[in-house]
Amino acid sequence: MNTPIRITLGGYGPQNTTCSRGIRIIGDTLAAQFGNDVKIHYVWNVMDFGYNAADLFWMVEDGVLSLTYQSTSYIANRVPELDFVDLLFLFDSLSDARAAIDGEFGAWLARSIEDKIPGYRVLGFFENGYRHISNQVRPVRTLDDLKAMKIRIMPGEIHRRSFELAGAVPCPLDLKPGLEAIVSGAVDGQENPLANTVDYNAHKIHRYHTLTAHCYHSRGIYMNRKQFDSWPQALQAGMRAAVRKAVLAQRELAEAEERLARTAIEAAGGEVVELTPDARRAFMQAVKPLHDEARRRFGEAPFAMIGRRT
Repeated sequence: MNTPIRITLGGYGPQNTTCSRGIRIIGDTLAAQFGNDVKIHYVWNVMDFGYNAADLFWMVEDGVLSLTYQSTSYIANRVPELDFVDLLFLFDSLSDARAAIDGEFGAWLARSIEDKIPGYRVLGFFENGYRHISNQVRPVRTLDDLKAMKIRIMPGEIHRRSFELAGAVPCPLDLKPGLEAIVSGAVDGQENPLANTVDYNAHKIHRYHTLTAHCYHSRGIYMNRKQFDSWPQALQAGMRAAVRKAVLAQRELAEAEERLARTAIEAAGGEVVELTPDARRAFMQAVKPLHDEARRRFGEAPFAMIGRRT
């Protein structure tokens, strides 16, 4: 490697977010291992340059960026298997979700993405954590409280149908227009991990926060396949190791940030509601038709991979 290999790592958040800190770990690890043989560049937030968060996908496919992260929901229309991981109430605990992503289930998702989108190498998954509901109208303690409420959700058919089944009015919007809709009041609420709710300042607008933990979400780590496959084997192995190191560190950062976010919400006057077991079961029952449909579409295999059976 005589001429330095340029590696551009990009995302859609300020440098202090857990995913930005994760890609910093990737870059620092590669720089320490390969020295002058690599040249690392960062583009922390493409939205600062007028792009949308969803633009990260074509940026990596076209080689504008070498590597990025983004929620898998954004490409579920291109990779049908990602509809499965968008199902609500799929995992019982954080440890179960992580074990699935680190095991056969995560490998299945990565293969599915690479098979459908030849421009990517999927090197791992950052943790976006459990998603919760916040709003400016009323506390959500039961399904009835959610009825007719306009909720900004990520783009994705399963998310849209799930919130319809729960009685809400889903508003699928990319991050930037979603934030604008929250600020303007065009939507009543949104769903996100607590850390995102605070990072995007939605907690300054929304008083009511319900810990629904309705969806565990991952952000795939996507590498331009042509660049990656052209590298020497040592650098390919180094990148995979650096990503794994970053994934483990990012999870710890995400857990700590979630605790801090709840404190920030409460300090801003937010009311935090925890669902009762009966209320949670009602939410789960509302979206059960989509689980049944997934069994018909994908069979029992993915359910078995995550430890769930009929």
